[in-house]
Amino acid sequence: MKVVVIGCTHAGIAAVKQILTYYPDAEITVFERQNQISYLACATYLHIEGTVEALTDARYAEPADFIKQGVQLRTNHDVIRINAATHCLLVQNLLTKKISRTGYDKLIIATGSVTAIPAISGVENPKVLLCKTYDEAHDLCAYAADQQSVAIVGGGYVGVELAAGYATAGYQVMLIQKPAYLLNSYVEPEISAKVAQILTDKGVKVLTNTVVTSFQDAPDDQLLITTYDDSYHVDMAAISAGMIPQTDLLAGQVKMAKNGAILVDDYQQTSDPDIFAAGDAAMSHDNPKTTTTYAPLVANAVRQGTVAGVNVGDRRLRSLGTQVTTGMQIFTYTMASTGLTLAAAKAANRNVGHVEYTGTYRPAFMPNAHPVTVELLYDRNNRQILGAQLLCEHDVSQAANTISALIQNGGTIDQLALLDMLFSPNFNQPFNYLNLAGQMAVEQEHGYLRS
Repeated sequence: MKVVVIGCTHAGIAAVKQILTYYPDAEITVFERQNQISYLACATYLHIEGTVEALTDARYAEPADFIKQGVQLRTNHDVIRINAATHCLLVQNLLTKKISRTGYDKLIIATGSVTAIPAISGVENPKVLLCKTYDEAHDLCAYAADQQSVAIVGGGYVGVELAAGYATAGYQVMLIQKPAYLLNSYVEPEISAKVAQILTDKGVKVLTNTVVTSFQDAPDDQLLITTYDDSYHVDMAAISAGMIPQTDLLAGQVKMAKNGAILVDDYQQTSDPDIFAAGDAAMSHDNPKTTTTYAPLVANAVRQGTVAGVNVGDRRLRSLGTQVTTGMQIFTYTMASTGLTLAAAKAANRNVGHVEYTGTYRPAFMPNAHPVTVELLYDRNNRQILGAQLLCEHDVSQAANTISALIQNGGTIDQLALLDMLFSPNFNQPFNYLNLAGQMAVEQEHGYLRS
């Protein structure tokens, strides 16, 4: 069996590992247009703030790791055409410019995504940079080394992390968000407001409900950013306005969602039985929505890539879907989320209930008994948990994983309210803060279900 994998970041690497395990006799060829593989883009802000010494430290695999196992790993190679009908690829060596053809029995598309570049006049200005790939991150960090002020366009996860990273490193930082609040796809406005205040307290100028209309060169080698309301001078800008799946190679050959991501079944198989897709190039099954969603996350990519690799020769492993579970550190605070927001639940026509719990994460007599906020969403018809978000100076990231597991398995607010969780004053209250949030929801629904 000849298996070709296009793309060797997270999904592609996970797929190759499984193919080597389950199909040791397969002939594996991997094409990657970058010179490097396995770069974790979240390390960009960690390098900026000084936590990670070098960007190269954020790679967890090298081409040689696979080549010595017999994988034909071709970096600096760009697949420029796929003919699914003939199982043929047209590939260009980006160093020599030579074009060649190769065939496949099974194909895995792990081509990832690119940063969505907004249609803003002057966005091509060299002072406006991207930060997703290793090369983009390298250029961003190299350019920023001689600058003092930066504007970040886009207040999602990447934008907030970049803002925190630059602020920690001593830059003057402006964070510009088009929607009404930061992290709008992940958290409720109450937590967003707290995140904005945390950034503001560290010197970040946060602008929401703000649309950038142009980038222009300004005196003193600065960049002039114009919005509908005002204009600002900075040394540079970074774009973090969302992700677009890279799936043009299969346009018209497999079924795709409206955003261009490839539709797959529970085995990561596309509408073409010989083609699989994983990672940012593919859609996912959203468990709380019970429909498909686009979730361009590293954790999701490695899970999908694993499933694709296992199934490439034999449909044996189903995907478990996703709750789009995420987390981030904002200075000393941890913010984590899983499942649906209130707005997303309403859009999915769920009869959604919502409670907000706030209290200390451990007894007040303990030092640093930081307040924790828990936003809990649930379906009022069947009492199943739909989502949760947490914010605390203590590390509460694993609490989001607990809620994720409950959502994936149909857990209810009644189960969460009395879920068996350890107690020690070092870690939590006699009832964990998740228990207490569940109990608030139960009270809101007039008591426990009869069992």
